[in-house]
Amino acid sequence: MAGHEEAAGEPRDGAGRLTTASPTGRRVLGSAVLGSGMAMLDSTIVTVALPRIGDDFGVPISGLQWILNAYMLTLAGLILLGGGLGDRFGRRRVFVWGVVWFAVASVLCGLAPTAPALIAARALQGVGGALLTPGSLALIQSSFATDQRAKAVGLWSGLGGVATALGPFLGGWLVDGPGWRWIFLINVPLAAAVLLLTRAVPESRDWSASGRFDVAGAVLAALSLGGVTFALINAPAPGALAGGLLLGAAFVRWERRAARPMLPLEVFGSRLFTAANAVTLCLYAAIGGVLFLLPTQLQNGLGYDALTAGVASLPVTLLLTVLSGPAGALSHRIGPRLPLTLGPLVAAVGLVLLHRVRPGGSYWTDVFPGVLVQGLGMSLFVAPLTATVLASVEVRRAGVASGVNNAAARVAQLVAVAALPLATGLSSDQYRSAEAVDRAFGRAVLLCAGLMLLGALIAWFTVPGRLAPHAPEPRCTRHCAVGAPPLEPGGRRPAAGPPGRAGGGGTGDG
Repeated sequence: MAGHEEAAGEPRDGAGRLTTASPTGRRVLGSAVLGSGMAMLDSTIVTVALPRIGDDFGVPISGLQWILNAYMLTLAGLILLGGGLGDRFGRRRVFVWGVVWFAVASVLCGLAPTAPALIAARALQGVGGALLTPGSLALIQSSFATDQRAKAVGLWSGLGGVATALGPFLGGWLVDGPGWRWIFLINVPLAAAVLLLTRAVPESRDWSASGRFDVAGAVLAALSLGGVTFALINAPAPGALAGGLLLGAAFVRWERRAARPMLPLEVFGSRLFTAANAVTLCLYAAIGGVLFLLPTQLQNGLGYDALTAGVASLPVTLLLTVLSGPAGALSHRIGPRLPLTLGPLVAAVGLVLLHRVRPGGSYWTDVFPGVLVQGLGMSLFVAPLTATVLASVEVRRAGVASGVNNAAARVAQLVAVAALPLATGLSSDQYRSAEAVDRAFGRAVLLCAGLMLLGALIAWFTVPGRLAPHAPEPRCTRHCAVGAPPLEPGGRRPAAGPPGRAGGGGTGDG
């Protein structure tokens, strides 16, 4: 009977009771970090290679934007569906599917003979990222004991942030060495390592998940994002913008009426969840904008080679490595409001300092102070932001919460990459001009600093000083991968929702 239950998806013995110090816990954490880090790495490693790819394929800046955004478009559009698939079929299983898909698409990227072929392969790569990214965090949330989750999430966030910041450095080394195609081919050995580690990962799922998948919602979301992205990259395109916005409204209407929506709108009944995702939109739009234009400014504006441009952001990597774990622990002790306010403010100062980066300038006096302060600010808010999102919903909603927050981050980066060249006047082949790149970069860092400031203000006025804990979820012996619906006062179960819907909603203010 036990074997039958495990085959059907019952949690293994270690599910929900692991510690970060145990061998199995370390392997679970390692697989989640390396898997999500691979996807995060790929969203940034490409930026340092864009000038070289543009030269090889002879494409304008719109082509470079699509090379980045084709990946983020499918990732953002399908990531919620990926979280739902994990909750239904098993988070470990769908995570493995995503890793394999991502590796195959990476090979197609590395072998792409033309820019359109590369863009199409990048879109396929985003599908793999949509399967593995939400699953990585849900694995942690469902595998570790309650008192270990904050630490595990802090480590996951910090090391994942390192992967994001490490991208330009690794990308520069590969571009100047074996060539830009290896920024994709390197994913194959990384994926093999993840698959090896996942053999120790406990399986878990949401046993209330049933019914049909929201394919129509996924299509509407992807088409809406695609329309808005096309309009921003190919402006003026009022028809595409209007179509994208109308499809976005249709998506919200569909999700409100669908039997089992990809995006359960009731999670936004938690004001903390809504606020944390609003902060995510602001902060990750700023990060995405800087990661897009800084490598181009350093290479085409200041004349750095790809490796030197990558090394220039090394202070961000080091600070995220050293400080993200302690920042997560500090947020757990003092509450999230202060880290989520102070961190973006510090990062904004760093972005303002990057305004001094000009052709002919010195790295140590112009570039280094800005990236140092930016990295300090990011290390203060990355882990607390993730932990706050997860704390704002019930544990059994881990897959949905992770998917929504990841989608918010990817949508923010998608829009930033699409909109910044338009907002700063950088068009066509001007990214090859040092003067044009310098002018656009100066405007961009100030806009991104403003987004950081807006995120800090939202956090200060909406995020509580202390997080109220959830009511304890009753332990069960069957069909309870990450917790059953909580008891109502008096010991009654919540009323059953419509067929095919998971019971329970948001948590209010948290």
